[in-house]
Amino acid sequence: MYCFQKRLRLPALSRGFHLITDLLVAELPELEQLQVGTAHFFIQHTSASLSLNENADPTVRADFEQFFRRLVPENAPYFQHTQEGPDDMPAHLKASLLGHAVSIPISRGELLLGTWQGIYLGEHRIHGGRRWVVATLMGS
Repeated sequence: MYCFQKRLRLPALSRGFHLITDLLVAELPELEQLQVGTAHFFIQHTSASLSLNENADPTVRADFEQFFRRLVPENAPYFQHTQEGPDDMPAHLKASLLGHAVSIPISRGELLLGTWQGIYLGEHRIHGGRRWVVATLMGS
């Protein structure tokens, strides 16, 4: 059984949904050592998220952003947590709705994603800064 863990630093990205599959894979040459296994990715932040979805058409990511802006609006009068700006509480809610981790099977040294699947970083702050993702690889 092989087990490997590494913290990956993502670049600062604007608010929205960003396809980060290639960024993560580029930082994990250790993937090639696994014939079968699982890759687990966990974001260490409360105002950003990880999810799996469409990797081909960028309008899907734009539609995600528009949907979540309407679902969880800024400056809602019922928010009490407002000291860090109008985007902070909505960012926490969006991160909780979408989740902080994804697990993907590994086969023959590659992530076994579907044809149209990719890993999204949901950056929910206007200026979120650089983010940390913990990657854990397990298998043989």
